[in-house]
Amino acid sequence: MSHHLDTPLAAQGGQLYIDDLYVFSGDRATVFVMDVNSSVTKADIKRGFHAEARYEFKIHFNGADQEELVYRVAFGEPDGAAKQTLELYELTGADARDDSAMGTPVLQGRTGEVSSGGHARLWAGRITDPFYIDLDQLATINGAVKNGSKVDHSAWRADKAKNSFAGTTVESIVLEVSHDEPLLRDGTEIGVWCRTMLATDAGGWRQINRAGHPMMWPIFWPHDTDFTDPANFRHPSKDLPEDGEEIASAVAGVVKANGTAPDPQAYGRSVARAIYPDVLSYQVGTAANYGFAIRNGRTMADNAPEVMFALVLNTAMTSGLTPDVTRAARADTFPYVVPA
Repeated sequence: MSHHLDTPLAAQGGQLYIDDLYVFSGDRATVFVMDVNSSVTKADIKRGFHAEARYEFKIHFNGADQEELVYRVAFGEPDGAAKQTLELYELTGADARDDSAMGTPVLQGRTGEVSSGGHARLWAGRITDPFYIDLDQLATINGAVKNGSKVDHSAWRADKAKNSFAGTTVESIVLEVSHDEPLLRDGTEIGVWCRTMLATDAGGWRQINRAGHPMMWPIFWPHDTDFTDPANFRHPSKDLPEDGEEIASAVAGVVKANGTAPDPQAYGRSVARAIYPDVLSYQVGTAANYGFAIRNGRTMADNAPEVMFALVLNTAMTSGLTPDVTRAARADTFPYVVPA
């Protein structure tokens, strides 16, 4: 079937759109989690993963602009039991930057089951979403960032906060790579982002969606529901030169209106440099924490909205929520998620 990727409404489907990226320490291993296909819109979503797509974890080393390691997951069509076959490939060096490279097969399996091979194990399936936020609070931040205005708290109170994602689900890919993997030894400094790719009619691949830091799209492009902003399609190495001024200007406007920075322009530029390139930094083997003072990977318990709101506004913000609201959606052992 033709994808018609040259049309404005091409490939509109939750299976291809990333909700969250998590990177944290597992059992003598590094855990990479990509969530897609949220049910939060209450739409009649198509379950499972796209059988003509690639789901990739892209890994940079020691602050390099380009990735040197990629883990690629591909899925088959659902069977009668709604299970899908899956395959994991590893790409290194120049192959990690070549969309036409096949990579080295690491393991095979099926959704809903733990699969192992090489230094990796993988689980993929539908889970209870561990992300939490009150979308009413997000709306107040959106308005301030968009208009460069004071944050209007009149319509939202922290003591009345509710988790808008309660009861929602996502499709999750959980990859755990042992510290025995030579490229991911204990102490290695990495940068991680993820993306979805879709096969084109011409036989190539097109990047559909990408993610690094949490909350980027909801804060800076909340009304771009078709994901048409160039930020979605470019490589992270182009983020700062191509988009740094736009982010800096948006932040400068909102901190000026709220009086939270003596030099709004300088603060805006500092935020642009902090979140661009849009890649999660992490030191392998350390405790992950996406927090106010330290952003080192990201766990499923971290209060990412609180951190990002505070960064953009340059003032302490409370979400009114704690990690306890999604405790039942997290597990202490692999695959660390809770199947729905």
